[in-house]
Amino acid sequence: MKVGIVNVTGYAGAELARILHQHPKIQVVSVTGRSTAGRRLGEVYPHLEAVNLTITEEVTESVDIIFSALPHAASAEKLGPYLKAGVKAIDISADYRLDDVSEYEEWYGIEHPYPEYIKNAVYGLPELHRSEIHDATLVANPGCYPTASILALAPAVQENLIETNVIVDAKSGVSGAGRKAEIQYLYNEVNESLRAYSLSGHRHLPEITQELCKLRTSKSTTVTFVPHLVPMTRGILATCYATTNVDIDESDLQTLYKEYYTDHAFVKVVDNPPSTKQTLGSNNCLIYPTLDRRTNRLIVISCIDNLIKGAAGQAVQNMNLMLGYSENTGLNQIAIYP
Repeated sequence: MKVGIVNVTGYAGAELARILHQHPKIQVVSVTGRSTAGRRLGEVYPHLEAVNLTITEEVTESVDIIFSALPHAASAEKLGPYLKAGVKAIDISADYRLDDVSEYEEWYGIEHPYPEYIKNAVYGLPELHRSEIHDATLVANPGCYPTASILALAPAVQENLIETNVIVDAKSGVSGAGRKAEIQYLYNEVNESLRAYSLSGHRHLPEITQELCKLRTSKSTTVTFVPHLVPMTRGILATCYATTNVDIDESDLQTLYKEYYTDHAFVKVVDNPPSTKQTLGSNNCLIYPTLDRRTNRLIVISCIDNLIKGAAGQAVQNMNLMLGYSENTGLNQIAIYP
């Protein structure tokens, strides 16, 4: 199958090129970039020299499936003609993640360029929407924070183990902000520092709420989401809290989570609290559920690599499902350590 990558020069696009270069059933035939057109990909990212492609302004070859790693709005604008032509597409931006166009326009402060395709888009979290992704022509790759948070809470919400109010306290490495030169992301600004941001409402919040509410339609789930920037390159650790409403012990909780994800190779329910280092470079999500009996509160720790399971790796996982390949094809990398 022939693949094109729009905006290969961002971190997610570069990771797509790296992963797909090793995919046994895929040939990347065209990659684009806005400010680097005309340069070899290996000049921009020396570690991708083996990909052996020149960056162009537009996709120059016919493709069977296209990935867009552009920012929101620009991504929908670029994918519109491909969707009209019936080309399968995976959007790594936020443009098709929310079911309600008015909610999207409120949170992102823009008018959606192609709202007519929202009804056809499938939210690309395979652990929840595998069958729909298989039949989809347009998949909206989830955000990194929502991936970690939704996977942490989905079993508890669906099995009605918790009350409706949920708190997600999440930390991300600096690569989650993208490849851009802004003062707040410079080494001197982030090193030896930790800060919370977007306390009035992060754009990933409606995604988390939307997907959790679908799991328990009898009650709405209310989410308080506080993201933090930590001085590391990549990785997300989400700590999720909710009051329990059933009598369940630690062993049964672990069993419930393991059974929930038994058919999902990339979610590992672990026996000890995980660290972000354990997911570095892999498509895994590590989850540790536990109970605080003093407060009658469920606590779930979730870890992912924000650029793999939180972006490019999950996009390839979705592509595999869309094209009928084994879900883990090209994604069996184990984590890098140290």
